[in-house]
Amino acid sequence: MIIDLSGKVAIVTGAGRGIGRHIALTLAKEGVITVGTDIRQELMDELALEFAEQQLNGAQYLCDVRDANRIAEVVKEVQSRFGRIDILVNNAGVASGGTVETLKEEIWDANMDINLKGTFLMCQAVVPVMKAQRSGRILNAASFAAIVPAYGSAAYASSKAAVKQFTRVLAGELGPYDVTVNCYSPGMIPTDMNSFAKQPEERQQRLLETLTLRRWGSKEDIASLICFLASDLAGYITGTMIDISGGKLATQIPGMAYEAARKDALQS
Repeated sequence: MIIDLSGKVAIVTGAGRGIGRHIALTLAKEGVITVGTDIRQELMDELALEFAEQQLNGAQYLCDVRDANRIAEVVKEVQSRFGRIDILVNNAGVASGGTVETLKEEIWDANMDINLKGTFLMCQAVVPVMKAQRSGRILNAASFAAIVPAYGSAAYASSKAAVKQFTRVLAGELGPYDVTVNCYSPGMIPTDMNSFAKQPEERQQRLLETLTLRRWGSKEDIASLICFLASDLAGYITGTMIDISGGKLATQIPGMAYEAARKDALQS
């Protein structure tokens, strides 16, 4: 069974770096006409160069997901240029935070405006296109923080929990048009934004010990899930959140299995 995405048209927000960039490149390598958006022109220029070097099909647009007018312009141009929009990946986001007592209002607003409102505005813009096609895949970035929040993450976790509920509502609204809407919840995927893999070794081990699969996740893990959910193979999956965290806190003390495995190894 082969995932075939060739000829489809996708928009990936926050495609300038990190997970978003890898998602955009992966989709394009799978034959998707991939449109990347970001708020920094130099990142879009870098992505355009990479697309050209690898002879990938797509386009890059400067776009702030908080700007409804700009979003409407980009969606209109993408539809006019490529004829349709099959996939929307709402990857753009921020993760700034602080304890509730010290949390600045502007940090709260940034999380809500980019993570939640940005997802809403992008979806609102592409929904008429997908309804008219009677097909489409909308994939929203949630976070493991939407399942179990971390210390000091009130703004981020709240925004991502809201993305989960928004996803479910939109899935219900678009079911009659054969448009699926899902969200995905990455766990500890090292990026420039979170610097998981650059932390002191003791801190890294403390984090990894919460995982059933005791290794960092990768951008490839996320991109592979996106390809599956965007494909026809996932046509009966909608309104759900996929936990892609390596089994973070799947059991109360994941380390017990590793202790047992070490004992088995010593006895064999």
